[in-house]
Amino acid sequence: MLVSNMEALRKKAFSRKRSDLYLFLIFIILLSGKITAQEANVPDDTVKTDEGVFVGIVEDRAFENTTAGEFTPGKGFTVFKNNLASLNISVYGLARYINQMPGNQAFEDHLGRPRVADTRNDIWWHRTFIWISGYFYTPRLRYTISVWGLAATNQVLLFGNLQYAVSRRAMTLGVGIVPNVGTRSMQGPWPYFLSSDRLLAEEFFRPGFTSGAWITGEPLPRFRYWAMVGNNLSQLGITASQMSRDLSTGISIWWMPTTGEFGPRGGYGDFEIHKTLATRFGASFVHCREDRQSQVGSASAETQVKISDGILFYETGALADDVTVLKANFDQGAIDAGIKYKGLHLQVEYYFRNLSKFDLDGPPDQISTVPTSIFDHGFYALASYELKPRAYQVYASTSRIYDDFNRKPWDIAGGLNYYPAGTRSLRLNLHVIYVDKSPASSSFSFYINGQTGTTISTGVDFLF
Repeated sequence: MLVSNMEALRKKAFSRKRSDLYLFLIFIILLSGKITAQEANVPDDTVKTDEGVFVGIVEDRAFENTTAGEFTPGKGFTVFKNNLASLNISVYGLARYINQMPGNQAFEDHLGRPRVADTRNDIWWHRTFIWISGYFYTPRLRYTISVWGLAATNQVLLFGNLQYAVSRRAMTLGVGIVPNVGTRSMQGPWPYFLSSDRLLAEEFFRPGFTSGAWITGEPLPRFRYWAMVGNNLSQLGITASQMSRDLSTGISIWWMPTTGEFGPRGGYGDFEIHKTLATRFGASFVHCREDRQSQVGSASAETQVKISDGILFYETGALADDVTVLKANFDQGAIDAGIKYKGLHLQVEYYFRNLSKFDLDGPPDQISTVPTSIFDHGFYALASYELKPRAYQVYASTSRIYDDFNRKPWDIAGGLNYYPAGTRSLRLNLHVIYVDKSPASSSFSFYINGQTGTTISTGVDFLF
């Protein structure tokens, strides 16, 4: 009887969530307005401003490539195009040296247990992307197939997305790989970051990528939205059999009141040398009832959520000895603001993350010591300047995280970019970081959990 009642409650809750989602989508569609006969027959997505041609969510749609957050291709080159279909190929590559110092160091986690910071000193052909994209039957129906490889973790993935531009600006529907839109950096700036990867606070707070569906557009001039529903918080390395029935949902809005754009892909740095002040203000939110996605006793398949000492949230013993978090609510919000003017770029983003409603497995006496929720908040601030337009860029940034365990990790970073071909798409980078008690940890990024010290990185990357 108890199991039956619990199942009935679960179905009722799921039905309520689904109804809320349907109402939200209906609201967006109504907001988008009626498609005119002209819009239905003339696919014209290009928006021209005094600064040039900048359109779409993260990419210039004149190139007919699609929007998929971090998986958006570059301009590429057109192999084939006629009235019925097109085929475009785009590539990205990164070679990088990284040295995390000191080479041998240990730290204590928030429970006072000794840990080792496994720092790196290596050279890698770090990341490869190949995109095949275009349209078929109509330029409104766009596809992107992505091949992604990371040599540092010996991973190769193949995935894609399909999108249909319902109206010229107000609404595009998509299905496939999608970012959980909890931070601005998940929505397309990559690889136009200051360096080749994210800042400390971005890397710690950000959710991941998953498969799902989304709706995006510009229902009002210079005001844009992106709403999504996905399978989970981070699908990397996760199979369908490991997923629960809980879905992730997210929405992001942003307003660009002065010029209506923020540069190609919304990237960092005023490479374009805006003659008119460009501004962007936004807010993002993601919710997910996240699952550990593997059995107790085996390593957690979940790779994204970490607590402020850099330990995986779903790792056995993360919150108390012999205790494992099986499920938890992940709720994250962020607000961001940025300006670009005459080669100067200033940007800040503040994050709020709450982990709550834990389902736990372990000894009762240890479970009783686990907090009922964990709340972290923090920010990054960055500044960059084009010393010589289309040639040299200098930048600096800082991050700080305020956590329930009173660790207060932070970092400060700076660097130099050189663009030998006079284009954003080919860059040589020198990047230096000092980090204190790093809470971020990934083979993708510049950070390893627990490190206190200096990281030096040099790299060359290209996007074509």
